[in-house]
Amino acid sequence: MAMKEDEIIALIKDALPDAVIEMTDLAGDNDHWKAVVTSPAFIGKSRVAQHQMVYAALKGSMDGARGQLHALALETQTPEA
Repeated sequence: MAMKEDEIIALIKDALPDAVIEMTDLAGDNDHWKAVVTSPAFIGKSRVAQHQMVYAALKGSMDGARGQLHALALETQTPEA
């Protein structure tokens, strides 16, 4: 079952409440998403660490065995000062 935009945002916001999240449904099927996540929690962290924080927030939703989210193009950034 595909994951809706609000479900993805809620999971990320649970872990990163200060995040600003922009979602784009790349294929119009709620199954292929692009997320741009901006959070001060990313300051001082490597891009890999930032992505790991977002994937951890998704709580296994991309796990092939039980996942609901098929594809996620992820961009992370820190807020402009």
